[in-house]
Amino acid sequence: MEKHKLILESRRSEVQRFEQLLESVNKEFCLTAERFINLQIASSEAIVNAIVHGNKEDPRKKVFTEISYNSLAIVITIQDEGGGFDLSKLPDPTAEENLFKENGRGIFIIRSLVDEFDCTSSSTGTRFSLKMNKEKAP
Repeated sequence: MEKHKLILESRRSEVQRFEQLLESVNKEFCLTAERFINLQIASSEAIVNAIVHGNKEDPRKKVFTEISYNSLAIVITIQDEGGGFDLSKLPDPTAEENLFKENGRGIFIIRSLVDEFDCTSSSTGTRFSLKMNKEKAP
């Protein structure tokens, strides 16, 4: 399994560094354009969440990313140094009372764009895992 790690500062502009690495990896992995764009949006959203909500844009904190892949799938992990959160307590962004809120859709968007999503969170940070299979499951 191939692996690429990148440590990001807690600044939104750092998302571009990750996207460049992801583009480079995909030249070898070769997701279709649609699936690559979905993975890029999902991972960028997860990184912004880690920077803004996890690390609170604290310049002393980092976001640790890893892209690993083999011939079948690509997995992206994103780990922040924030205080964690309870995934089960997030409001449903599709509920009528939340439809017009400006935020609160990140996790929903990420889940909808990748084949597998996992989140573990504790007082020492949150870790997202996003998996995209090379081919879409039937």
